[in-house]
Amino acid sequence: MQLADWAIASSDNHGLPFVIIDKVAAEVFVFGADGQLRGAAPALLGLARGDRSTPFVGDRELSRIPPAERTTPAGRFDAFVGPAWGGKKVLWVNYATAISLHPVVVGKPKDHRLQRLKSPTPADNRITFGCIDVPTAFYGHVVRPAFARTKGVVYILPETTPLKEVFPFFQAQLGAASTLPDHVGSGPASHGGLAPQ
Repeated sequence: MQLADWAIASSDNHGLPFVIIDKVAAEVFVFGADGQLRGAAPALLGLARGDRSTPFVGDRELSRIPPAERTTPAGRFDAFVGPAWGGKKVLWVNYATAISLHPVVVGKPKDHRLQRLKSPTPADNRITFGCIDVPTAFYGHVVRPAFARTKGVVYILPETTPLKEVFPFFQAQLGAASTLPDHVGSGPASHGGLAPQ
C-alpha cells in the first residue's frame, strides 16, 4: 500500500490505472487512476525465483525455455492490452520478453493450476513460464475494465533483488525510518513471444 500511495503522490503512474504484483505473497492488486483499490486476487507466477528476464527469452518457443529462466521480472512496466496467441487479448506487461497478465491457463492436468490459485498459501503458486495468471473472473471483472480504454503501469515487487535497485525513487522517499526490508513482500495472504504462459 505504501507503493500505491507513492505512485499517486509522485504521479509516477501518470494518472493511469496501475497494478502492483507481490511475488512473495503471489498476489495482484489493481488500482484505478485515482489510487483506489479496485480488487485483489492470488496469482500464478514464474516457476523460477529471480527478478530479471533472460535476454531474448521472449523470442523462444516455450519448450525451449529451461526452468531456471522461467522468471517473472521485477520493476516498473508500461502496460497495455493487446492481442496474443489464439486471438485472445491480454495485459502486456513487458512485450519484449513476452510477459503478460492474463486469465489462468489450465494447461496440462498435472499442473493443477486452478487448484494452485485456490490453495491457502503462495507456496505452490510458482508454475508459469513468467507470465502472471489470475482467476478468470478477476481478469474479466477487475483487470479488463480497468485497462479497457487506456494503457497503465504495472509494478512488480522484487523477491531477490534489493528494493533500492528496482525502485530507487520509492526507496529514497521511504527514508531511513522505513521498516520495509530490502526484499518487499507481504507474505501469505508455442509462443514466439506471444502466447499466454
